[in-house]
Amino acid sequence: QVQLVESGGGLVQAGGSLRLSCAASGSIFRVDDMGWYRQRPGEQRELVAKITRSGSTNYADSVKGRFTISRDNAKNTVSLQMNSLQPQDTAVYFCNAKVFTSLLSGRDYWGQGTQVTVSS
Repeated sequence: QVQLVESGGGLVQAGGSLRLSCAASGSIFRVDDMGWYRQRPGEQRELVAKITRSGSTNYADSVKGRFTISRDNAKNTVSLQMNSLQPQDTAVYFCNAKVFTSLLSGRDYWGQGTQVTVSS
């Protein structure tokens, strides 16, 4: 079984920073794409940032220049550094990873979510 465990959410004032971390554990053969999504109340979950195993990144337009995603392949972790936070960044943030438990068997896994609240 594979688990994704997130940490680092919380309450911050507008203009502040937070760092989210996510660690994948369990029966892991390989971790491919990793990413962060967020979901505001009443809205659909949306992509915030993704990073491939080789380090290529993709960001939502709303966070470009403010958020930075990174990963450690040896530790199966992914982090999201969030700077210049704005009230509209308030959401539950979810870690996502494509995890292979064998050479041919892989699927998406999700973390439990961590709340980020930005006060104005």
